[in-house]
Amino acid sequence: MLFDTHAHYDDERFDGDLDAVMAQMPGAGISYILNASSNIPAAEKGLSIAERYPFVYAAVGVHPHDAKDMDGSSVGAMERLLRHPKALAVGEIGLDYHYDLSPRSVQKLRFAEQLDMARRVRKPVIIHERESWADMLEIISGCGVLLGVIHCFSGDWDAAKRILDMGWYLSFTGIITFKNARRALEVAAKIPPDRIMIETDSPYLSPEPVRGSRNSSVNLVHIARALAGARGMSAEELAAVTTANATRFFGIPPQT
Repeated sequence: MLFDTHAHYDDERFDGDLDAVMAQMPGAGISYILNASSNIPAAEKGLSIAERYPFVYAAVGVHPHDAKDMDGSSVGAMERLLRHPKALAVGEIGLDYHYDLSPRSVQKLRFAEQLDMARRVRKPVIIHERESWADMLEIISGCGVLLGVIHCFSGDWDAAKRILDMGWYLSFTGIITFKNARRALEVAAKIPPDRIMIETDSPYLSPEPVRGSRNSSVNLVHIARALAGARGMSAEELAAVTTANATRFFGIPPQT
């Protein structure tokens, strides 16, 4: 039983065969998927997907790339979407100083607004961070949100410890299967077992041995195996631990 805690099935690359992709999930051991959004239309599409498939849930948020398109009505629109019973988190939100597709001042403003929204509606947050560590830490440290996860974490142990000390979680993608990702794998091996989650970030970041192809949740097994090996666990043990963590994080009752 595996939980893919971050995917983008609202992406147009799945428009032609989404039913066929989702039909593969039970055979691949995928019990849950959380669809993260990049903007409000993506969140609406993600929720419609969650309505179609009982094992899919959704998050609602605006990615830093799209922060420039937010306006005074955006937070209210997101709050309405977050009333949906399958909307479990706010995300993905954060800062991205690598591409700077939105001005940094706008990114920080919209990030803070969405964190405040998450605090009000009592939802956990899914954080995107790239080359913005100092500003990101400054913003989240006083935001009042009690539960969050750094998605696609690839930082060092000092960075990981700052997040863990907040009581937050770290999530790992197929990057940990790449040959040049030794640091991320070493960090993943040290994290307390109750604070770690796994994700595909589909359709991006396909793990080895399928790197370069369109990613989907069926490839989560490769990430689980890599992480299990680093932690000295079986893949089955790793799956059970990370799924328990994710269901607790998102507030999904355990399957009986």
